[in-house]
Amino acid sequence: MSEPAQRIEVVSDQDVVRVRQLVRTLAVAVKLSLVDQTKLVTAASELARNTLVYGGGGTVEVGPADNGRRKGIRIVFSDQGPGIADLDLAFTDGYTSGGGLGLGLSGARRLVDEFDIVTAVGEGTTITVTKWCR
Repeated sequence: MSEPAQRIEVVSDQDVVRVRQLVRTLAVAVKLSLVDQTKLVTAASELARNTLVYGGGGTVEVGPADNGRRKGIRIVFSDQGPGIADLDLAFTDGYTSGGGLGLGLSGARRLVDEFDIVTAVGEGTTITVTKWCR
């Protein structure tokens, strides 16, 4: 799987569905297990919805990852929204500021192998997640 990342502009609920479909397709292509496919699609759905609802829309880039030992999928969610003022609170289990899947950032983080977040109030948020083949 050496194709470049595919980018989806997330400005509507239909775009969140497109993100889910793309992630599922690539997860199958890199041969993630069914359980790992489900985990990654669930995390991607939650994070794409957050990009839309809290970030006011943004972009999602989905592509292959390769660390020399394993292959996987890397997804980057970016928005130019208000940012996250209190990351500790945002990562508190059970915390929600609205109506996503109820996973929140902490739940999405548990579903992937690598999770990185960069956020600044008034500037937006970028979250990068990676799921590796086992």
